[in-house]
Amino acid sequence: MTINFNNINTVWSSIIVDTLAQLGVKNAVISPGSRSTALTIAFAQEKRIKTIPILDERSASFMALGMAKKANLPSILVCTSGTAGANFYPAIIEAKYSYIPLIILTADRPPELRECHGGQTINQVNLYGNYPNWQVELSLPSIDLQRLNYLRQIIINGWEKSQFPVKGVVHFNIPFREPLAPLPLLNLSREKQTEIINNNQILTPFEIAQKNYLISPSEYYQQWQKYERGIIIAGIDSPPSSQLYCQAIKEMRRALSFPVLAEALSPVRNYSNLNPEVITTYDFILRQENIADELIPQVVILIGEYPTGKILRQWLQKHQILTYIITPHDDNLEALHNPTIHLRCDMADLIPTLTSLTPKNDNLYNQKWAKFHQEMLDNINQKLANSVHLFEGKISWLLSQYLPAKTNIFIANSMSVRYAEYFWQKNAQQYEIYFSRGANGIDGTLSTALGIAETSSQPTILLTGDLALLHDTNGFLNVSKFTGSLTIILVNNEGGGIFEMLPIANFSDIFEEYFATPQNINFQQLANTYNINYCLVKDWHKFINIISHLPTNGVQIIEIQTDRKKNVLELSLMPKVDAN
Repeated sequence: MTINFNNINTVWSSIIVDTLAQLGVKNAVISPGSRSTALTIAFAQEKRIKTIPILDERSASFMALGMAKKANLPSILVCTSGTAGANFYPAIIEAKYSYIPLIILTADRPPELRECHGGQTINQVNLYGNYPNWQVELSLPSIDLQRLNYLRQIIINGWEKSQFPVKGVVHFNIPFREPLAPLPLLNLSREKQTEIINNNQILTPFEIAQKNYLISPSEYYQQWQKYERGIIIAGIDSPPSSQLYCQAIKEMRRALSFPVLAEALSPVRNYSNLNPEVITTYDFILRQENIADELIPQVVILIGEYPTGKILRQWLQKHQILTYIITPHDDNLEALHNPTIHLRCDMADLIPTLTSLTPKNDNLYNQKWAKFHQEMLDNINQKLANSVHLFEGKISWLLSQYLPAKTNIFIANSMSVRYAEYFWQKNAQQYEIYFSRGANGIDGTLSTALGIAETSSQPTILLTGDLALLHDTNGFLNVSKFTGSLTIILVNNEGGGIFEMLPIANFSDIFEEYFATPQNINFQQLANTYNINYCLVKDWHKFINIISHLPTNGVQIIEIQTDRKKNVLELSLMPKVDAN
């Protein structure tokens, strides 16, 4: 334990950082500023916490978000007073809706410098509204032992509230009086220093027990087994253990004999050894109205959130099907307003009960899904295998087949995530999929991917469009100290490809300038600016070779230039299946 005894601010900050380190914090991201000086020094000197300085607060916040996604533990964010903390807001919103634990430390002016037009001073109390799980302003620093006990206790409380009952954001607003620099103004005796150092018994032993508010859906199993026409949807989900999650879905399918429809943002498609019968082509199957009518289920079991694409959502909403949503979170996940029962539990906790159930025999309804899926899959695979032009959908199709095992993949929003849902193939490569589907924005795409890669021993892929990448180019400022491996698959269709899918695309007089918004950026020059490796891919053979052999460190951009309008046409011409 290291306490900086130079002055009251450094002692106070040292206790904060030491408490966080003892609780298990591994990563902190700090943006520069004067008011947060004591906090910055404490983190910089704490060897148990990896601390990364990042100039831009918005980029910093998404970097921390990515690190928390990968580590499944809170990341720490530190900034100075004033508008600096306001730049964290988009990442805090995403963390709220994606259940990502973040602990925000905003330095602030003391009370006497507020409400008098003091420089770099705004109202930072409850700055983030209702988005944090919990938020509090600390007292002014002190070296009184009772106050230091208070400080440790409140940091522990915030740590717990960042994780239970649901993961999310905790905000500490921390006022400091001058001196802000670590000037040696205290003259404490060795006995007093020892007393402060040893005054941490409240942490030993320390163990957080998850609140026992979760329920088991065991009472519903017998009811579900009575249905002949049911579907299990492995929706958008980031379980603590992908292996256990997929094992639980396997056991549920075995017990109920329901087909499993798997969104690309769930782990299921990447653990096909556990769920080889998984349905991935549901979006194309349900586009055929006669087949969609033939497959209407009696009950739906949704794990996580509804998948990205509209076709499945519209089909379920049209028929108002009884739905059970399994999630450990306390949010309402019923975006379709169907008749719904939420079951608040983790899939992995269901394995013992599911394995004890008598298996249900396969039925005609399940067989129909399997038949249509296999026919559609064969047709899509044949079409994409023979396609030589640069169709965006083929990128996800190839990534799912040629990336090295256990690669991390961060998929950006807009068309990147939709093409993944359409074309990501099932495999047994145990890829870890990451995404920002809490608020579904393109904020911080690059910085989030950098955060994931920074905390992983495996290479990371970022699959993104040009606008999502350009929206966060400040993230490239972090590359000089980056120690992970990130390959950016840049799909450059010169604008917002997703708008080509919408009716506004027919209004040509305003569409390009106000919706597609092409930026006409030379990405090779951008890469050179930040000293990043760059490659323009013009054929699929070169692309396959690149993604099959990922570097072990550094950042590279692999650009694929596509045509927005041709992509839409190609998607509309996907093959159909025979209903007979």
